[in-house]
Parts: sequence; structure tokens; C-alpha cells
Amino acid sequence: MSDTTLHPAGQRRPTFAEMFTPKLVTVLREGYDFAAFRADAIAGLTVAIVALPLSMAIAIASGLSPDRGLYTTIVGGFIISAFGGSRFQIGGPAGAFIVLIAAIVERKGYDGLIMATLMAGAIMMAVGFLRLGTYIKYIPFPVTVGFTTGIAVIIFASQVKELLGLNMPREPAALLPKLDAIWTSLGTIQPVTLMISAGAIGIILVLRKLRPTWPGFLIAVGASALAVALFNLDVATIGSRFGGVPSSLPAPGLPAFSLEKLRAVIPDALAIALLGSIESLLSAVVADGMTGRRHRSNCELVAQGGANIAAVIFGGMPVTGTIARTATNVRTGARGPVSGILHAFYVLMFMAVAAPMAAYIPLAALGAVLAVVSWNMAEKEEFVALIKASPGDALVLLATFLLTIFEDLILGITVGVVLGSILFMHRMAEAVEVEGGGSLVSDDVADTVGSDRTPYGGYETDRDSVVYRINGAFFFGATANVIETFESIGQLPRAFIFDFTNVPLIDTTAAKGLEGFAHKLRRNGTSLILAGAKPSVRRILLQAGLHEPEVRYAATVPDARMLIGP
Repeated sequence: MSDTTLHPAGQRRPTFAEMFTPKLVTVLREGYDFAAFRADAIAGLTVAIVALPLSMAIAIASGLSPDRGLYTTIVGGFIISAFGGSRFQIGGPAGAFIVLIAAIVERKGYDGLIMATLMAGAIMMAVGFLRLGTYIKYIPFPVTVGFTTGIAVIIFASQVKELLGLNMPREPAALLPKLDAIWTSLGTIQPVTLMISAGAIGIILVLRKLRPTWPGFLIAVGASALAVALFNLDVATIGSRFGGVPSSLPAPGLPAFSLEKLRAVIPDALAIALLGSIESLLSAVVADGMTGRRHRSNCELVAQGGANIAAVIFGGMPVTGTIARTATNVRTGARGPVSGILHAFYVLMFMAVAAPMAAYIPLAALGAVLAVVSWNMAEKEEFVALIKASPGDALVLLATFLLTIFEDLILGITVGVVLGSILFMHRMAEAVEVEGGGSLVSDDVADTVGSDRTPYGGYETDRDSVVYRINGAFFFGATANVIETFESIGQLPRAFIFDFTNVPLIDTTAAKGLEGFAHKLRRNGTSLILAGAKPSVRRILLQAGLHEPEVRYAATVPDARMLIGP
């Protein structure tokens, strides 16, 4: 398509280069001075301070070692900022992935996670290059709230063991067995661990209230680690469970591949790609809303796909745009993607300089961080508002929420989208109206008494012709009602005129239904004239078999009347 091709709104369609140029290039072209760099350096440092404890906590909650979260932040975060389509997106491990990653690791091990993430990255890149990224916006809001709140519940449940210091040899991944195991292990609560987790949560909440600009997560984790080191507290730490954190990135590597293994992880790859796409584009939209800028969704998906591939090659885990860290980046004055690049560099410097100190971090403190994250992640006000909004929205919300926490995240999203689509089609079908210019049964006065039908458009209605106007999208959800209305007509006139002026679209189901009605009219000697059909609507009608001279077309209703003849 040429550069001058216009959208229906009159805007020029962007070229391939315009669509996939990273925002970093755009920012540099606009002019990037030292003041902008200084602002990005401060914002990047602030985000890195937030990302440090979160990256390790999310990795541990996902069934991995904490260093894998740091690798993901460094490699994946760098690529997302350097090549992405958002000025302010910050990439890294996300809480939304915890449930999915933990299930994959439990079933197929870390090698299975690597293969699934590599495939997911390729899928995301393909979706971006095929320019399908904009379709993510069609996921209904109740579905987003449902699976986000469900994930928050699961994240909190996954941290109860660490918060209380429970002695659980094996923690089930499914929610109900997990809750049962927690209940049976309550007698093993460790008071010191409980004090650490309660103290960390208290520090985070107090600082959020009194000093909201301070890095509450890092301060809480640092204070907890200091207490463990000074008083030699007997609690589980990163050092006792994982042996500490490396001081550098590992050499790139991949597991052995086989066609059988690749086939086995296809469902997991699709799940990672879907969730990663949703999460990253939602984060980009949030950044747009905060800044007034506009991201390039397809460019962002390509970068996200490449970041996932690179992250697991360097020993990481799935990566996506993170809403909380991206919002922090915006609030602290970032000017562009350089802040995200620097945030990855700062985390790398932490590994190089302060990795030995990470061994003292208690897992209870990281559990406290995720407990607060899960509370913030649960969209409580939106959840209650949707329950009250309408029975349809409540059904979509609850189906997504309950399936997410009790069955499977992707099943919850899939069912929610299907229910949301059905609800939308039902509402669209109800919005389709048929207006007529006279009684539906000629000369039957009893049927017209008290009718509120008004004369149609000022056109006269007589025995020769009846005009009906269809308002709204004429698609399969509305076909049955519209055709049933037409077929209920008693005595037929010489011609039916259907005014399609207010029909923005029609699908093949509706067109075929209309073709069957036209065939019935021809058997009874009645003509069918279609007036005002847009070119796209007329094309579908012709493809369905509504050809001239069996059916005639006119530009307007008056032109259609002239076709009837004396």
C-alpha cells in the first residue's frame, strides 16, 4: 500500500519504517541534550531501586532462583527500552507471569520454560510484524479486571508459606491443594519469620503514607537483611536456599532441542505470548495516558518478542512491560527510553558490586514485597463496580476470575473473551432497528390501531412499494430478528425497498438470509430494491448472490421508487 493511502478517518496509513522505528530513534532525532540525559539517569536509578527486590521476589515465587529475575531485568529490560515502541516502557519480570511460569517449571522444568519462552518470543514478533498488535485492545475490560484480580489472589496465596515460615516439603501449584497444605501446616509457623514479614510490610506501608517518594520496597528488604545479619536470625534467606546471587551475567546458552519437546510446549508458548502481549500493551497504554504520548503497538510487540528470546538465552525468564515500574519511570521525570536502558545498567552494577550482600535477604521480606504488590494489583474498586454494572459484565468478570484462580489463567481469559464477545454481539443485535413506512399487513386496521410507527422519512407508502430502513450493523446476531420481521408481512406489495444508508457493515450470514428472503419475494412476484448501500456493504451482498436484475440497487430511496415504474 502506498504512503498516501488514507484511513477512513482521513489519516495517512503509516509506512513500515514509521511503524517499526524504535522510540529511542525518534527521541534522538527530536534532539537529546544533557538535561534530558540527567532526568533519564535519575528516573532510571529510581526504577532500578524498585526493580531490584521485585525481580528477585518474582523469580523466587515463580519457582526459580533470584538471579534469573535479575538477568531478565538486565537483558530483557535493555532490549525493550532500546527497540520498543514506547518512550517510557520498563521491562522485566512481571507478577502476572508467576502462576504461569510456576506451572510450566513444575511440569516441564526450566528447559521447558526456555523453549516455551523462545517460541513465545517468535510468536510475539510475528504478531507485531503482521501488524496485529492493535487487536489486543479488543479484550473486554471485565476480562482484564477478572484475570488481574485472580492473579493477585494466587500471588498472595503463593507467599503465605514464606510470610509465616511454614514447614511445607512440597507446595502444590493449584490454589485449592495449596490452601489445604497451608492449613495443615499452620502449626509450624515460625515467630521470627512472621516478625520479619510483618515488619517489612509495616515499613512499606508507613513509608508509602509518610514518605511516598522513598523506595519502600528496597528499604524494607534492606532493613530486614540488616536485621538478619546483625542478630544472626534463624530465617530462610537467599543465601541459605539458593547460595547467593552471581556477580555477573552468565554465558548465553540453550538447552537441547527436539521436535517432540517443541510440540509439548506449544500451549505454554501461546499462553506466554498472549499474556505478555496483553500486559505489555496495557502498560504502554497506561504510560500514554500519563504523558499524552502515543506508543507504537506493533513495534512494541516485536521488541517484546526479541527481549523474551534474549532473556532466556542469558538464563532469564519471560519478560514484559510492567505497569508499576513504567508508572514510576513516568512520575520520576523520564524523558525517553534512555531511562529504561540505564535502569538495566544500574541493576547490572548492583550484581557486580553488591551481590554478596544479597545472601542475607530473608525470603520473608521478599514475600512481604509480593504481598503488597498483590494487594495493589487486585483491582478492587473496578471489580465491585463491574459486579454492580450489569448481569452480563458480572458474568464475564466472575467467569474469568474464578477460572483463573481455580483452573487455568489462559482458560479464564479465553472463556472471558468468548463470553464478552457473545455479550457484545447480543447488545449489537438488540441495537439493530427496522423502521417501516406503513402497516406490516395491508388494510388490516386492527393491527395498526395504537401503533407508534411514524411515517418513514416523509416518503409515501402505497400498494406498489413499502420502504424499510435498517439501522445498525446487520450481522449474524441480528439476522434472525430482521428476517423474521420481514417474513411476518402478510399481503406483499409490488416492491420492497430496503434503505441501507444507516448500515455500516453486513456479514455473509445476514447477506445470505436476505438472499433467501429475496428468493421468496421473487416467487410471489415482488421486487426487492436495495438503496443507499455503501460499497463495502454492496460487495458482501453481491458475493452472497444478490445480483441484478433479480435484485436491483439504487443510490437513494427516491431513485429506488423510480425503478418501480408505472
